[in-house]
Amino acid sequence: MTVLKTSLRNFLAHKGRMALSAVAVLLSVAFVSGTLVFSDTMNTTFDKLFATTASDVTISPKDAAENDEVPQTGRPATLPAALVERVRAVEGARNVQGGVVSMSVTVVDSRDENVGPTSGAPTIAGNWTKNELRSVEIASGHEPRGPTEVLLDAGTAEKHHLKIGDELRTIAVTGDFTAKISGLAEFKVTNPGATVVWFDTATAQRELLGKEGLFTQVTADAGPGVSDAKLKAAVAAEIGPGYKLQTAAEATDAGREDIAGFLDVMKYAMLGFAGIAFLVGIFLIVNTFSMLVAQRTREIGLMRAIGSSRRQINRSVLVEALLLGVVGSAAGVASGVGLAVGLMKIMSSMGMELSTQDLTVRWTTPVVGIVLGVVVTVLAAFVPARRASKVSPMAALRDAGTPADGRAGVVRGVLGLVLTGAGAAALWAATQAEKAGAGSLWLGLGVVLSLLGFVVVGPLLSGAVVRVLGLLVLRVFGPVGRMAERNALRNPRRTGATGAALMIGLALVAALSVVGSSMVASATEELDRSVGADFIVQSANGQPVVPQAQAAVEKASGLDHVTEYRWVEATVTDPRGKAEKTGLVAADPTYAQDVRRDTTGGTLSEAYGPGAMSVGSDYAAEHGVKVGDRLTVAFAGGGRAVLRVAAITSDANNIDKGVKYTSLATAERYVPAEKMPKSMIVFATAKDGQEAAAYQSLKDALKPYPQYKVADQADYKKDLQDQVGQLLNMVYGLLALAIVVAVLGVVNTLALSVVERTREIGLMRAIGLSRRQLRRMIRLESVVIALFGALLGLGLGLGWGTAAQKLLALEGLGVLEIPWPTITAVFVGSAFVGLFAALVPAFRAGRMNVLNAIASE
Repeated sequence: MTVLKTSLRNFLAHKGRMALSAVAVLLSVAFVSGTLVFSDTMNTTFDKLFATTASDVTISPKDAAENDEVPQTGRPATLPAALVERVRAVEGARNVQGGVVSMSVTVVDSRDENVGPTSGAPTIAGNWTKNELRSVEIASGHEPRGPTEVLLDAGTAEKHHLKIGDELRTIAVTGDFTAKISGLAEFKVTNPGATVVWFDTATAQRELLGKEGLFTQVTADAGPGVSDAKLKAAVAAEIGPGYKLQTAAEATDAGREDIAGFLDVMKYAMLGFAGIAFLVGIFLIVNTFSMLVAQRTREIGLMRAIGSSRRQINRSVLVEALLLGVVGSAAGVASGVGLAVGLMKIMSSMGMELSTQDLTVRWTTPVVGIVLGVVVTVLAAFVPARRASKVSPMAALRDAGTPADGRAGVVRGVLGLVLTGAGAAALWAATQAEKAGAGSLWLGLGVVLSLLGFVVVGPLLSGAVVRVLGLLVLRVFGPVGRMAERNALRNPRRTGATGAALMIGLALVAALSVVGSSMVASATEELDRSVGADFIVQSANGQPVVPQAQAAVEKASGLDHVTEYRWVEATVTDPRGKAEKTGLVAADPTYAQDVRRDTTGGTLSEAYGPGAMSVGSDYAAEHGVKVGDRLTVAFAGGGRAVLRVAAITSDANNIDKGVKYTSLATAERYVPAEKMPKSMIVFATAKDGQEAAAYQSLKDALKPYPQYKVADQADYKKDLQDQVGQLLNMVYGLLALAIVVAVLGVVNTLALSVVERTREIGLMRAIGLSRRQLRRMIRLESVVIALFGALLGLGLGLGWGTAAQKLLALEGLGVLEIPWPTITAVFVGSAFVGLFAALVPAFRAGRMNVLNAIASE
């Protein structure tokens, strides 16, 4: 009890000094809790949607695409309408409905603007049945009653300022058709962002599937006393094999699995950044308690002199850390809920609608947040607590606040150098790896060891680095700059720990900048070397090019040729009899001009001849295939062919690496027209001297089809750069949390340092140091600490990024690009971070009463 009272008294006495450490714990726990709440809320949203829309039993074709896939043929797999009557005849079946659902559509308004989502959510077209009333209700107007009417979801109507009577054009692989909005439907559950249109059944069948008498699914509900499983078994017995049957629970689970990968990537990526913030927070907490222990050396000595044991002192400091962890973690959990709501608002602004009505806070979230925050805080305080327990009773006779660790220990230095050397060796091993998989293990080990090494050896490095920075930055400020330098050098361990906190975030920023820039530079070089086509036409969401858009491309003026690029699923059997499920690119012969591929055998143009194909060099080596061999190719949905290997393409390049080619004519000979995939990409090459005119002509021709983008090589490179840039900006935004915590560490270090040097500051003020000079001294000390951390972080990050690029080179991305403008901007920005961090401590120091400061013990 005495230990608890002492700890509580000390905690309350130093609550101001603990505040920034508590904020660091709060931010880290808030990020963890917010991530968990956000991911649980998304799961709840989709679970409600799937559970509401699922019938007791759903029958779909055996070869139906997964929920998140767009069929390459452009039209979904179908069932005969007669199946509805067969299911109705099953005992226990109620409300049997035939459904039409297609996600291979684009809906545009009268201005040819796409009204579909840009967030990655689908545009869904289907037929209106009584089943739809489970999830939506008609808010205004009425259901579609003929081929000229369409029902639209109210969310899309509001977003695109559409109203009843406006005309919409639906673009499908079967052709374009127009209809006027007859009504608006509101979802009873949260719609995560999809655009949904409904037609009457006959129109949906004819326009989406190509003819009437077909459905994409048949649904049935179980009658009284009939379970879903029993109804499923009865339906299976009636209709026989060849269909996919799912109960409501199975359909919900399947839908959940479809989005699980996306949600898990988001969840674990954000938790990873929260872990980085926790790691940075550890340095802040260690520094805080180390400085508090140093400042209370005399007090602890007195406690030891009057009978307190080492164990009691140790426990007293750990209890203070426990209190800090509990307070910070509890506030962090509460803040995490607010963070989750903020993330939901951001996602909604990007097109993925999430409602706060679905906000889900499971009991595990506060438990995980509080336990994690408390454990990390107590562990971080363990070393300072041990140091406190070693204070002897004789310390009561010394001045308080005398630093006990002016020089880093020899053991620490040796250990740091060993870890750094081991990390450097692992990174070097990664650069020498022959396979990316093995090299990535060395890279991960090198990153961890080198980071630990720099953290441990930081106090040793601080002396040399701070002196160099002092010569370059501080000496121009005269005596004030020299005092700032000496203050930074006074306690190497403290300076090293403070700089290390900033180092971690900046090291990751530098490494990712190198990787991102190298990826863009490598891809740009390969595009210049390999792509001969002037223009590339494709959709952003993976939709195939519909025939009417293909015809529009071919009619554009100024073009020398147009090349179709289709991906055909097949099973290829080598001469040894080994079968492998793969795919072939079926393209026009002009594709050999559009994408230049080196060959290790044969001539690529011959692979587009009748009954011929090509294989990649890796496949040829693995399967013992050479030019002239014949491979058996079983086309998915089609027949079996024996094709001659006319060429072996080199897999040294990244574009189309490992791809097998055959001609479009060969594929069409063995695959029925209704099963033949549509073009995923269309390449076009302009006539000499007509590039600009052809580019504009293509854009004009495809204006009615806004789902497709025309890109010349400059556009394509810019898109690639923008995509990588957006990804990096997102990562930098997440890393900003760790950098914010590191800045708090600098603030806390300076604030506690000012308290520690109260008497010293009073004496300097007494002998003539002005308030302005005092504030400048503290700001300069902060700047040099921030620049020290930046130098370590950027140097470490450049090493990590360079090693990572060597692994990318094994995958064909062989250009190393150091983004010096970014590196320079980060370094200069670190100086401003130091200035910002010193504002409050410098202001408080400047307001210190001189006489009270001199009298301070």
